[in-house]
Amino acid sequence: MEASAGLVAGSHNRNELVVIHGHEEHKPLKNLSGQVCEICGDEVGLNVDGELFVACNECGFPACRPCYEYERREGTQLCPQCKTRYKRLKGSPRVEGDDDEEDIDDIEHEFNIDEQTNTTIAEAMLHGKMSYGRGPEDEDTAQYPPVISGGRSRPVSGEIPISNHAYGDQMMGGSLHKRVHPFPGSDDHGNGKWDDKKEMGWKERMDNWKMQQGNLGPEHDDYADPDMAILDEARQPLSRKVPIASSKINPYRMVIVTRLVVLALFLRYRILNPVHDALGLWLTSIVCEIWFAFSWILDQFPKWFPIDRETYLDRLSLRYEREGEPNMLSPVDVFVSTVDPLKEPPLVTANTVLSILAMDYPVDKISCYISDDGASMCTFEALSETAEFARKWVPFCKKFSIEPRAPEMYFSEKVDYLKDKVQPTFVKERRAMKREYEEFKVRINAMVAKATKVPPGGWIMQDGTPWPGNNTKDHPGMIQVFLGHSGGFDIEGNELPRLVYVSREKRPGFQHHKKAGAMNALVRVSGVLTNAPFMLNLDCDHYLNNSKAVREAMCFLMDPQVGKKVCYVQFPQRFDGIDTNDRYANRNTVFFDINMKGLDGIQGPVYVGTGCVFRRQALYGYKPPKGRKRPKMVSCDCCPCFGRRKRLPKYSKDGVNGGADIQGFDDDNELLNSQMNFEKKFGQSNIFVTSTLMIEGGVPPSSSPAALLKEAIHVISCGYEDKTEWGTELGWIYGSITEDILTGFKMHCRGWRSIYCMPKRPAFKGSAPINLSDRLNQVLRWALGSVEIFFSHHSPVWYGYKEGKLKWLERLAYVNTTVYPFTSLPLLAYCTLPAICLLTGKFIMPEISTFASLFFIALFLSIFITGILELRWSGVSIEEWWRNEQFWVIGGISAHLFAVIQGLLKILAGIDTNFTVTSKSSDDEDFGELYAFKWTTLLIPPTTILIINLVGVVAGISDAINNGYQSWGPLFGKLFFAFWVIVHLYPFLKGLMGRQNRTPTIVVIWSILLASIFSLLWVRIDPFILKTKGPDTKQCGINC
Repeated sequence: MEASAGLVAGSHNRNELVVIHGHEEHKPLKNLSGQVCEICGDEVGLNVDGELFVACNECGFPACRPCYEYERREGTQLCPQCKTRYKRLKGSPRVEGDDDEEDIDDIEHEFNIDEQTNTTIAEAMLHGKMSYGRGPEDEDTAQYPPVISGGRSRPVSGEIPISNHAYGDQMMGGSLHKRVHPFPGSDDHGNGKWDDKKEMGWKERMDNWKMQQGNLGPEHDDYADPDMAILDEARQPLSRKVPIASSKINPYRMVIVTRLVVLALFLRYRILNPVHDALGLWLTSIVCEIWFAFSWILDQFPKWFPIDRETYLDRLSLRYEREGEPNMLSPVDVFVSTVDPLKEPPLVTANTVLSILAMDYPVDKISCYISDDGASMCTFEALSETAEFARKWVPFCKKFSIEPRAPEMYFSEKVDYLKDKVQPTFVKERRAMKREYEEFKVRINAMVAKATKVPPGGWIMQDGTPWPGNNTKDHPGMIQVFLGHSGGFDIEGNELPRLVYVSREKRPGFQHHKKAGAMNALVRVSGVLTNAPFMLNLDCDHYLNNSKAVREAMCFLMDPQVGKKVCYVQFPQRFDGIDTNDRYANRNTVFFDINMKGLDGIQGPVYVGTGCVFRRQALYGYKPPKGRKRPKMVSCDCCPCFGRRKRLPKYSKDGVNGGADIQGFDDDNELLNSQMNFEKKFGQSNIFVTSTLMIEGGVPPSSSPAALLKEAIHVISCGYEDKTEWGTELGWIYGSITEDILTGFKMHCRGWRSIYCMPKRPAFKGSAPINLSDRLNQVLRWALGSVEIFFSHHSPVWYGYKEGKLKWLERLAYVNTTVYPFTSLPLLAYCTLPAICLLTGKFIMPEISTFASLFFIALFLSIFITGILELRWSGVSIEEWWRNEQFWVIGGISAHLFAVIQGLLKILAGIDTNFTVTSKSSDDEDFGELYAFKWTTLLIPPTTILIINLVGVVAGISDAINNGYQSWGPLFGKLFFAFWVIVHLYPFLKGLMGRQNRTPTIVVIWSILLASIFSLLWVRIDPFILKTKGPDTKQCGINC
């Protein structure tokens, strides 16, 4: 996979493949015919025996003989990679420090290995470095799956090949070629040192082994040995659960049970005491209250087992990053998706990409894939500029350990940037880097301004070639490697992570499945090119706020005890640019800090679409590994009272046990059926199918990077998913615009569990729509996706019972995520009832006695105490909780209501709705978008409810004034009901009023109410009109 080798565009179905080289200047490609010295760039060459020269027998770091001898003679005599001292090789002069030798050449007889095994070991030692670093591999335990190709199977290497040296049989398939780095055999008889030890006696060899292990000789204190302490620390768990303190969680649970009992008694009283003069209002209120109780149960009980978690990053480093050994951290592929550069500004995407490239993780284990589903040349050119700027930005971040590593957010932070900085050059380099970023920002803005006016003939690249994506609905697949194995170096000469641009093929007549289809295309492309065992999914506006975020996830995913059954690690969403009061509950703190913690104590949090690190095998539809089961007690026939009776094996008439050894099944047919099953599941790509079988990651072999890119074009073709399980059982699941809920639900149904990780420094931060209309449209999209899931085949109400691996509290949570939009119907009716009661003079409740009032008091107290205790164990502030309650009403009677209507129209009438991308741009003025008024039909229901309740309040007060003192008693209950609605809709009314520098909203509200009340009182009293004496109206009946 070569960086800057040109844009690869093509269509597998049309048998087209074009490489556009002239778009940007690139470095000449290195000769791949032989191994290349990583120090000087020359070929490694051969040793005196005509075999491949290997400088370091410990790690296989590729170095030519001149560099090796110069390092031994003039340098530190250490291998640049593993820091092991270079040993003298055959034909090399002695230097000071070499081991004393007898009459024979110790190097010549150090390894008594035959010619074939020697070549094999040499190739294997180069295996680690001459690769893309795809995952930790143990030569003794690594298992390599068979390649399904051309009716044959064979072992494969776990790396992308660099050399054309090959051993073993050549494969018959056209997509898979030669094996590059075979591993040596495990036999020990060829080792010269072991042969020498054989000549010793058994006792001498055992004593020698014990001496090496430290078991023979003077005793010493293991705890005083710092190395032993480090090893003990590395063996400790990488994370742990932190249960909520019993003093906080036990009262909370007790109040929940009490509230459930009180709620049952309250509903019983309401049902048994109807209001006969307002039977319709009473029945409506009863139905609404029963639904609210059901909705509360669905939301409350999944929060029964909340937990916190801690991670130990130091233990992760001690275990997988030992000094002098290759880095064993697992590789990670990072996916960033974008569509429209006008709604998702390229500068925002560039900051996200820069934060990924600069993260605190081994550079050879990070690959960043950008999905441009809009095939925009503006996005492509902006990514090219980002790759160039990354050569300066990444070393600056790592040199000074700055946070966050997105330049826009770093330079705009209003904090003391000199805190904890001790390098004298920091201020100078920071000023220079800020100027570089400002110039980079201007170039990106110029591209965006240019992109607003499309030329009549379409976009033209710099070499005169038409842009392949001029027609966004009919274009070939495109792949460009901006940073890769060659050419991906920063200004200091250090390697940079891989950066790959991907735009999948689109043709008319094909279903592309929006974002879910784009993510599945990235899964397949990365499986062909890098195939990391873990994948991080980010939206284009979610940058890495914590450079160690991936390490936090690896503490769970790479934990040898619990990691094997974890399908993904979900991080909470945090946002920048939200107003101080969070008027429209954009932070959604109640969900992320309360609900998600509760789910983490059951089977794990739901997947929320971004900020999630996946296990690739879980996305491929595989089930988690089964743990060891406890052996069941078996008894003999004579003692049937204990255990179960031992069953005798059943034999067929022919004497074959259970038919397990039936002969006559042809092996070729079995292999052919296996191949057909894999193609039906994953698609017709031998290279990709092979990659899915590699649990620890790694890329199947290929003759050249060009073949890998050709296969990558194949897997992103628009017809690749036809007649496969993509979108139904594999990858992101289709069928809803909120594909994240479905994807996580399928994994949990297979038995996987997820983890919720909340580091002290937020892992990722994004932007949220602070404008009222944009916020309601965002909530509408989420709610519509939930309605689609509810009516789909994968509805949690009826799906997943067969396997029985989804815990029932987890199922309640998933049911709640699909049912909550339907709460809008009873909520709309309940918010209308106060105004109707005030206007008609009737009420939904009869006159209550003193005993009955206890039910209402107990219910309100239980609601209040539950909220207080919930805030106590979660750490959420009461202001955030109150904003969430307010927006629950605002969104419930607007966005959720429209979602239910649109969902029913789609299911019953087939009327589909268009997906609208939420705008990621912000106004130059602080919170400028907050006050912008954008009219939408979503504003009609809340406005109507607000107006009729205000009118009802005025009408109720005026009626009480006219009827006298005795009518004020029943009025208070109605007014409380109406003010409950108005207070919840206050942020909505504030959004309608506009900027705060005008008359305050609360003043306007109270002015209208007070003016109306005083006007009615004035009319009632009539102080300026003299009362004249006249006949008694009761006697004459004349109104005089």
